[in-house]
Amino acid sequence: MNETPPPIVLEIVKLIRENKLGGNEGVILKAIKDDESNIELVFKLGISCAQNNRLSEALFIFNCLQSCVKDDVRISYNLGLVHSLQGNHQGALEAYDLALQIKPDDVETLVNKGATCNDVKNYALALEVLEKAIAIKPKLPEAWSNKGIALNNLNFYHESVLAFDEAIKLNPTYFEAWSNKSVPLNKLKRYAEASEACDKALSLNPDYAEAWSNKGAALNQLKRYEEAMAHYDKALSLKPGYAEAWSNKGNSLHELKRYEEAIAHHDKALILKSDYAEGWSNKGAALNQLKRYEEAIAHYDKALSLNPGYAEAWSNKGSSLHELKRYEEAIAHHDKALSLEADYAEAWSNKGNALHELKRYEEAGAYYDKALGLKSDHAESWSNKGNTLHELQRYKEAIAHYDRALSLKADIDWAYGDLLHTKMKIGSWSNFQEEVKNLAQKLLSQQKITRPFQLLSLTDNAVLHKQCSEIYAQDKYPLNSALGPIPKSVKKDKIRIGYFSPDFRNHAVSFLTAELFELQDKNRFEIIAFSFGADDKSPMRLRLMQAFDRFIVVSNMSDIEVAKLARELHIDIAVDLAGYTKDGRTDIFAYRAAPLQVSYIGYLGTMGAKYMDYLIADKTIIPERLQKFYSEKIAYLPSYQANDRKRIIANRQFTRQELGLPENAFVFCCFNNSYKILPSIFDGWMRILKAVEGSVLFLYAENQWAEENLTKEAEARGVSGVRLIFGQHLPADEYLARYRICDLFLDTSPYNAGTTASDALWAGLPLLTLMGESFPGRVAASLLTAIDLPELITTTQADYEARAIEFAKDPQKMRAIRRKLADNFSNSPLFDTPLFTRNLESAYAMMYARYQADLEPDHIFINQAAV
Repeated sequence: MNETPPPIVLEIVKLIRENKLGGNEGVILKAIKDDESNIELVFKLGISCAQNNRLSEALFIFNCLQSCVKDDVRISYNLGLVHSLQGNHQGALEAYDLALQIKPDDVETLVNKGATCNDVKNYALALEVLEKAIAIKPKLPEAWSNKGIALNNLNFYHESVLAFDEAIKLNPTYFEAWSNKSVPLNKLKRYAEASEACDKALSLNPDYAEAWSNKGAALNQLKRYEEAMAHYDKALSLKPGYAEAWSNKGNSLHELKRYEEAIAHHDKALILKSDYAEGWSNKGAALNQLKRYEEAIAHYDKALSLNPGYAEAWSNKGSSLHELKRYEEAIAHHDKALSLEADYAEAWSNKGNALHELKRYEEAGAYYDKALGLKSDHAESWSNKGNTLHELQRYKEAIAHYDRALSLKADIDWAYGDLLHTKMKIGSWSNFQEEVKNLAQKLLSQQKITRPFQLLSLTDNAVLHKQCSEIYAQDKYPLNSALGPIPKSVKKDKIRIGYFSPDFRNHAVSFLTAELFELQDKNRFEIIAFSFGADDKSPMRLRLMQAFDRFIVVSNMSDIEVAKLARELHIDIAVDLAGYTKDGRTDIFAYRAAPLQVSYIGYLGTMGAKYMDYLIADKTIIPERLQKFYSEKIAYLPSYQANDRKRIIANRQFTRQELGLPENAFVFCCFNNSYKILPSIFDGWMRILKAVEGSVLFLYAENQWAEENLTKEAEARGVSGVRLIFGQHLPADEYLARYRICDLFLDTSPYNAGTTASDALWAGLPLLTLMGESFPGRVAASLLTAIDLPELITTTQADYEARAIEFAKDPQKMRAIRRKLADNFSNSPLFDTPLFTRNLESAYAMMYARYQADLEPDHIFINQAAV
């Protein structure tokens, strides 16, 4: 028969039931002082309160007991448990420490202290405490499981798995340990094993939300994003307040490029757990993908305020700073990440990316090497180093790095095109047809296989060109409405034109356009340069700076800042002179820098972006039947390419002997870049050489491998390698003079000579072209049409070869062509820069008039110069 508790204990029970215990310490203290046997009864009341989730009362009782009873380890231990249940980790740790002062080898206290250290992210102390518990009692599964958690967070993933295995061996039904084991398995990329561990946990407890979420994480890594989200949904149905599952589902949505939905899920996580550093960082990553870089940085800052040691957030913030062109700050953030986590391969690689943008290529390569030393299967680092080696013109090494990247990750963005382009630069043509066919198939299935510029020289297929540009624009430079629409401007007396380029220096684009800028009618147009390239201190740079009404250097400004500046300056027409060429900044146009945006001369093709309104061309380059392959409306000029009549040709008279050319041979030449030389056109060249006895082919090869490979390819086709002569790089005026010693320029196809064609014609050298179907395959034909030399335009490979052979064997015909070229200089549009300028201005005026009349862009036809 149970004894009736003393009246004072019954009074405590009554106070608990009436929720009046708080503030009545005296009642408890009196019960203890009146009779020490009451201590046990009061202790049991505290346990009962805790078990019934009346944590405030339990805490009150245990605090009162602790103030009176100094040597009972149970009181401090349970006080720690209650603090822990309330989320007061610091209070829990203090209580556990008091318990351990009383009984240093109390295993339960050690295990709970270790778990609480894990909760406060003091993993080193957790490991120390748990190892002490295990030393005292080796067969305690909870200790091993908590040790696994600590080891995982200290990045000792193998050891973590072993700790969970020990916990499971001691208790095979320990579903929490099975689920937690999946976390380090994921880190070790043992995703299938991670998934199996979660399955085991769920077979033991189908309602364990954490196991559903952890399996989602494994599926996410396996790129089974839809399945991953289904598992997160199951976790959330069991535990709606599970912040980590909300954020993890956001990560799967992120991978599916559903960034707005991802953000909504991260927001839900942060509502539930505002101090969730990973949630803030994950949302920052989604904002970064939406190019909302300033917002992303603010979110990373919030994550770092919660967890200053969060290396990933430091590096991710560095990546957002990188996108804002704040490269030095980006490097500092990657350095901070590396000071926290020296084996963080992605941070080493990200720092390499920033150094690459600063053109510190050797340093960038060293950082990629460091990343690969830590994570040899990091495909992105192999590809990024390939890009750096390419810039260093170490092409064979670059090829090896691209190959390695693709062997690790066959679908790595753009690397396949980078590989093929680099192989073309050294004349490495093994499996060329098969590789181009493979590339075409992947493009048609919407894969991010190549950048548009690399494709132009590989195929004449205009369908593929457009498809590639659209894929690239949508992925890298989608329309961004961050600045909102541009308000309709009042019609101005002067149309304000902004020219945007990285190439206002000694560069092919400037060699063509310098006089155009000088001749533009400053009474009708105000022209402003937005320069985001290097200042090479050249006379050309100085000349260009003087040609514009304003020359603004925007190299250190972010894309959105440049677009905003252009809007503030009320630019009417923004002209992109770079497109998808090196150092182009398409995002400026994605933000809309001006009401009208035009692509001209830098990139020979469609941008595939709806925010580019016009593409300047002529009817030779884009006949009306080919308009469907361009996303822009076409502004048709009588002649496409601007030219600079001030280009100086040196007086130097080269001799054939000094150039290594036979004295009496017919000299075919081609000074186009090596990557434009495809096997098909080279086959034709070799047939031409065989047909024209003693003739030679004078080429420019930018590297020794190209010379070696092209020589081998000639010999493989039965032509002696000595019939290929390679010219060296020369100053611009001497380079032009060198053309005079040649007899006929053989153009490449499908990527024609552009500036080089103008160079040859300007120097008086006829050029024979094979016209294709794509923009770059029709440029030389456009130039020859503009200088009235249609007999130098062919449309089939057979005709191209026959015409070359005919000219070489008929000196009279060759002389007649040279005379016609010389005669046409003064009466044809190609080198009539004032005429070209007036035509271009007429096109600008028509674009502007349509805009002012609230008409959408449409094809424009300029048939004659403005009066």
